[in-house]
Amino acid sequence: MKRSLFLFVLAVLASLPALILRYLLGAHPDHARRLIAFAGGEIGGAPAALIFGLGVLAGAFMISWSAELLQLDLSQNLAIAIIALVTVLPEYTVDIYLSWTAATVPENVPLALANMTGANRLLIGLGWPMVLAAVVWKGRGRRIEVEPARWGELLFLAAATVYSIVIPLKGTLTLWDTAVLGLIFVLYIRYVSRQEVVEPDLEGPAALFGEWSVFSRRLMTGGLFVFAAATLFASAEPFAEGLKFAGEAWGISEFLLIQWIAPLASESPEFLIALIFTLRGAGTAGLGALVSSKVNQWTLLVGMIPLAYLLGLLASGQEPAVFPLDPRQQGEVLLTAAQSFFAVAVILDRRFGVREAILLATLFIAQLTVTIGIEEWVEPGRQLALFHAEKLGFSILYLVLGGLWLARQWRHLPALVRLVWRAER
Repeated sequence: MKRSLFLFVLAVLASLPALILRYLLGAHPDHARRLIAFAGGEIGGAPAALIFGLGVLAGAFMISWSAELLQLDLSQNLAIAIIALVTVLPEYTVDIYLSWTAATVPENVPLALANMTGANRLLIGLGWPMVLAAVVWKGRGRRIEVEPARWGELLFLAAATVYSIVIPLKGTLTLWDTAVLGLIFVLYIRYVSRQEVVEPDLEGPAALFGEWSVFSRRLMTGGLFVFAAATLFASAEPFAEGLKFAGEAWGISEFLLIQWIAPLASESPEFLIALIFTLRGAGTAGLGALVSSKVNQWTLLVGMIPLAYLLGLLASGQEPAVFPLDPRQQGEVLLTAAQSFFAVAVILDRRFGVREAILLATLFIAQLTVTIGIEEWVEPGRQLALFHAEKLGFSILYLVLGGLWLARQWRHLPALVRLVWRAER
């Protein structure tokens, strides 16, 4: 009990500097001076990354405790889906803001999807292998067996993935995409909300609060959830920007910072929550947290982009229009969709092992290495054509490998469809 209380107090104390700087002193990135400014002072990139990074870490632990407590009243799937939605809220605000302002600031058009696609590929290329590595490291086997309660989530990820392949082929995002992707998200939430509530094995602070009376526990769960969400929301942007400013000061490539370091920082809450679940012995829950984040981003987030863009056009007195995708954006979306297709194919048998993890990580690192090589060593005039060829080449590779894997595991798909159909009736 004392240890649990100590951990809770430690997490709260670790979050306070970020909360005070952000909400009371108005801390914000000062891009002109490459630092984090606040009322009465300023801090450099490295100290900001440390302070707000502690906020992200504390928020991740607190939200994992609230997720455990939520499982006393909700299914684990729904609890994790809610947590996944909260952890990606900072990305929602950034991408929706960029989509809205793209109506009057055309250079924001490519930025609206840039962070989302990079972060999406990180979830699968590094996140899934990281979860399995934690399982192996803890000596709990060499693969994750996806529980039957989570089988249906794979089908919704597959549906979002198949539809997302169409988007780069037509070259636009429209309200039709908003409707289709929004429907997939609503059906997904409906599905996970109908899962059976199974009392979890609580650990740490969650076990401490779980012993309280029902009213007190629910009050604490709600308060902890809101406090953790506020901490993550306060910390995410300054942490990512502070890391970027520090990287620039240390001479790290701007391309690497924008395309990968910043998305990695923005995805850190999801990574940490998945890792926390896995290290506690819940590898399926850890993988499920990343799957939920992926479904969230592929459906609700992508679907909101054309809607925010349209509203931005109307607010500025312009004619309605679809959200355009330039060739590089089309390549990014296609590559992200192709990687997702391959990931769904390898896990269709509801098992995720060392071989699959190595493949996902190797392909991700290879593609990233080629991208950095083009950016660093190829003259600017030739970069665009090479970027297009690189994205197309890796997309085809992912699709071919996914097709081969799907041909081997096709027999597992009807079982997933039947499971979701029975739950939705």
